[in-house]
Amino acid sequence: MKRLTHVSSDGKAQMVDVSAKPMSKRRAVAAGKIRLRRETLDLIKKDRIVKGNVFATARIAGIQAAKQTAQLIPLCHTLPLGEVKIDIVTSNESANVKCTAQTVAQTGVEMEALVGATVALLSIYDMCKAVDKEMQIYDVRLIEKTKSTVAVSLCEPHRPHVRASQRRVAQRATARTNDSRIKRKS
Repeated sequence: MKRLTHVSSDGKAQMVDVSAKPMSKRRAVAAGKIRLRRETLDLIKKDRIVKGNVFATARIAGIQAAKQTAQLIPLCHTLPLGEVKIDIVTSNESANVKCTAQTVAQTGVEMEALVGATVALLSIYDMCKAVDKEMQIYDVRLIEKTKSTVAVSLCEPHRPHVRASQRRVAQRATARTNDSRIKRKS
C-alpha cells in the first residue's frame, strides 16, 4: 500500500516537501454539473436573475477561488497560476462547468482546478436559489492532469539533483570569479 504523503511517519499532518523537485509545466482540468429547472435556465439565458449575470459571476468566482486554494485547503502549496479559465455550457437540464488551471511549478495544479470548478457551481447555486429550490450539484471530478518538464536557465544548466542552496553558492562563486575578471582587465 502506498504511503500518504501528507502524513509523517509518526502520524502527524505535514506539508509535502517539493523543494527538490524540478519545475514543470502543469495543467489540470476539473468539471462538474448543476441540475437546474428549464425555467431557471431560461431566466439565466435571458439575464433575468435578480442578482445579476449568473455565468459571468460564476466565472469570476471560480477564478478567484482557484487563486485562493492554498488558503482554503490545508497543506496545499501556494502556486503561481499562469492561467485559470472557467467554461460554462448548458444542456436541457444543467449547466456544465469546466475549470482549466495552468502553472509552472514543482507540484500539481489539480486542487486549484477542482476548487475553481466547485466554487463556480456554488456561485450559480447561490444566484439562483431564490427561483429554483431543486438544484443539485453533482459529478465534480478531475478529468485531466498533465505535466511536462520545463527548461529553467539562470545562466547555467538546470540541474534538478542540485539543491537550491547549492545552486546559490555556485552562482555567488561564479559572480565573484566574473567580478575578479572584470577588475583584472581594468
